Amino acid sequence: MCPLPIIIDCDPGVDDAIAILLALASPELDILGITTVAGNVPLPLTQSNARKICELVNRRDIPIYAGCPRPMLRSLHTAEEIHGKTGLEGVTLPEPTLPLQHQHGVQFLIETLLTAKEPITLATLGPLTNVAIALIQAPQIAEHIREIVMMGGAITQGNVTPSAEFNIYVDPHAAEVVFASGLPTTLLSLDVTHQVLTSPDRLAVLRGIKTPVGQVVADLLSHYGRLDGDRHDLPGGPLHDPNVIAYLLRPHLYEGKRGHISVETSSPLTLGRTVVDWWGSHLEHSTVHIIETADADGFYELLVERIQRF
Repeated sequence: MCPLPIIIDCDPGVDDAIAILLALASPELDILGITTVAGNVPLPLTQSNARKICELVNRRDIPIYAGCPRPMLRSLHTAEEIHGKTGLEGVTLPEPTLPLQHQHGVQFLIETLLTAKEPITLATLGPLTNVAIALIQAPQIAEHIREIVMMGGAITQGNVTPSAEFNIYVDPHAAEVVFASGLPTTLLSLDVTHQVLTSPDRLAVLRGIKTPVGQVVADLLSHYGRLDGDRHDLPGGPLHDPNVIAYLLRPHLYEGKRGHISVETSSPLTLGRTVVDWWGSHLEHSTVHIIETADADGFYELLVERIQRF
């Protein structure tokens, strides 16, 4: 089979970094580029962190682009309390020498999609600002997007407010643009990623990978997720963004069904809430596949196997 062409749009971030490593270790995926957005930390750090991770595994062939430095309408809300001041709490990686591309990330998305010989999958791991702006500037790119596979949203409880998940909360207006586009979308919400926990036993297996990359992954995950684990009384920290890549590689590890998503963009109480309609009149036209369950053991087996390849 030919590798699946993808673009990763992200805001590294610890879990974004693990997701990028999982993708880089997987020949089933043809990574056309990585676009970064402000989110977990500001844009100068997200683009630098993406370059550091690619350089860590000597993947200097991956072009990296800086995208939007703030949400469409709101001020930027970041998550240093989760990811640390640098975004990669737990490790200190050298300053990258891999160059940042001069082209803006949104322009890269537009040009790459419009000239693609086959449809491209977008793997979105952060706020959806870059994708929304690209769709607004050049709506014809929708014809060249195979699918958006997205980490975002909350069906039950949020993680940045009681109602909202971080990626959607940071730029709810961008999320509404993307969901309203009608593009085929697979959504992996907190309700799924809270099933995929880095328990002490799983962390010990990762720690047992006696390679430099294995130790970086273990060090990152030793610090990451504690706050969410304690807040939600979970036996380990949830690992969010790598589920997007795992779904692309092993979709059988996940189960879900079709639903309709709307995003709350005005209420002070529920801003960023992803409102799911499982049965109403909108369902007939919905193109969103909402994942409900994940095989956590299968996910960690895949992650360990791939990290061992470096």
